[in-house]
Amino acid sequence: MNSDIQNNKLLWQPSDERIAGTNLTSFIKLVNTRFNKSFKQYDELYDWSVNNIEDFWQTILDDSGLVHTGRYDKVLSSRTMPGAKWFEGTKLNFAENLLRYNDNGEAIVAYSESRKPVRLTYQELNKQVASCTAGLRRLGICKGDRVAAYMPNIPETIVLMLAVTSIGALFSSCSPDFGYLGVKDRFGQIEPKLLVTVDAYRYGGKIHNVVDRARRLHNEIGSIEHLVIVQFCDTDNFEIDKNELGWNDLLHDSTAKHSFEQFDFDHPVYILYSSGTTGVPKCIVHGAGGTLLQHYKEHNLHTNLNRDDVLFYFTTCGWMMWNWLVGALFIGTTIVLYDGSPVFPDIGTLWKLTEREKISVFGTSPKFLSSCQNVRFSPMESCDLSALNAILSTGSPLSAQNYNWVYNNVKSDLQLASISGGTDIVSCFMLGNPNGPVYENEIQCRGLGMKVETYDDKGNSITNQVGELVCTAPVPSMPVRFWNDPDLKKYSASYFDKYPDVWHHGDFIKITDHNGVIVYGRSDATLNPGGVRIGTSEIYGPVESMQEINESIVIGQRVDNDTRLVLFVVTADNVQLDETLKQKIKDQIRSHASPRHLPAIIIEVEDIPRTLSGKKVELAVSKVIHGEPVTNLSALANPESLSFFKSLSALNTA
Repeated sequence: MNSDIQNNKLLWQPSDERIAGTNLTSFIKLVNTRFNKSFKQYDELYDWSVNNIEDFWQTILDDSGLVHTGRYDKVLSSRTMPGAKWFEGTKLNFAENLLRYNDNGEAIVAYSESRKPVRLTYQELNKQVASCTAGLRRLGICKGDRVAAYMPNIPETIVLMLAVTSIGALFSSCSPDFGYLGVKDRFGQIEPKLLVTVDAYRYGGKIHNVVDRARRLHNEIGSIEHLVIVQFCDTDNFEIDKNELGWNDLLHDSTAKHSFEQFDFDHPVYILYSSGTTGVPKCIVHGAGGTLLQHYKEHNLHTNLNRDDVLFYFTTCGWMMWNWLVGALFIGTTIVLYDGSPVFPDIGTLWKLTEREKISVFGTSPKFLSSCQNVRFSPMESCDLSALNAILSTGSPLSAQNYNWVYNNVKSDLQLASISGGTDIVSCFMLGNPNGPVYENEIQCRGLGMKVETYDDKGNSITNQVGELVCTAPVPSMPVRFWNDPDLKKYSASYFDKYPDVWHHGDFIKITDHNGVIVYGRSDATLNPGGVRIGTSEIYGPVESMQEINESIVIGQRVDNDTRLVLFVVTADNVQLDETLKQKIKDQIRSHASPRHLPAIIIEVEDIPRTLSGKKVELAVSKVIHGEPVTNLSALANPESLSFFKSLSALNTA
């Protein structure tokens, strides 16, 4: 892979004054005092945290103020993976911790294409959750039951989640842009007792019906006893059927009070889902205590959130970043929700929202940043972004062009934190360091307490080389189990088959001289032309920074016992892929990557296949062009896009 990427330039360095005031600096002082250390730098703290994981997570528990009862003899009963047990004997309630503030501080600000903004204080949020909890109990929802939400990113979804977890039931969600089969593949496995949905939602100015699909799910998933419908769009002539409930029916007891039952530290709260591109999605069960501590660590230390901060992340309820965003309620932060298209009615929508709500931490994706860059939009020229302290980005690696666009067009004094982890740990392996520099192309650091290393194919630990991302010590937010996997066979096969007793994540990374991390893409999508490993992100970055290109996907086609690179591009409006543009694309790749990265063929396509959570699916395209079946089309947001790849004469090797 491209070694030149190591010559990354310094883009930002926090001031001494800024460093002195961070939560991370305060935590370093706490560790120094408690353990008689003299740490000054993040790297010193990181090394201690991964070599003394019991002491580290004990300190996180104490520092967090986690509401809990009971006693534990050991922080970590066993380091065995899978199956590590944390804080056994501790009891807590997930919702009680996210609702520990009950005052007039603003908890949620929600914007949507479908209705006027909604604002809730922590006191109002507590009241609604207590009312919803009473409604769930009336419907017979108990500890261990599953409640499914087929919902947009709106306050009602958060209220429902908190009410469900307060009872000890399990919450699982899909966003309403998921098609019927994709939702059934997920909810059908976990057999929910209750399904909550909306009548419809708006995206890009258009209304999309949801309730018809929800009613079909209600009829075909036998475990669902009740269907609750939130009238979100106020669609004409919509009526709730006599065997259905409205949202207000669930919340009609306005005098209800909280009664938080305590559960085990690892009591399950969330069921999340793998992408499902190679089969039926895996149902990943996450526990309460590990999720709370991990999110506290990331919000408090890596994102520097405080009560007076305003956090925004553009996400849907079908992506783990929604769970991560909601976790910031534990800090007492104001969280901003947005439901709709990020570029409707124009590219400046989210930046205007940032100005209006004085957002201090803005969460997005490389795709959105590239969209702004491609139309030459400069937020700093049209918006007051003085409150903005940090931008977070995830979903795919940030390109060098993304990094430079942010500092040239958003704000020069800003922490740009690329973060990377996943649904598997409902959090991050690598993320931001508010005390550290930002280098072009690099994630700032590995997360505290996350013993991330790189392994070669033989399981040897390697340094300053590209290898497999592994985690060699347990982490509290690793899944409790998979659903319907009592002996942990599926769980073990997913993460521990390649390297026994070591978590194998499936990403190719390099840990740099700065102790930052470069992600080269999924290891199962890594390209090998001429035996040289190439990460797909090394090609996407340069190509998608071009104004003429909206999206791209690259695969390796097997030809004569070798692999040749085939690049598919979606061009911008009124742009055609001619020989001049093809040469420009190659020049761009050559100058920003290397001659080894040049595609043998460049083909224009109308659409790029993506998962329901928006990630490119290189494997599906590769299977199609090699005549192999794609086993689970319902895992794709746009399965029709694959049909174009089936009969491309340009791929004939004769």
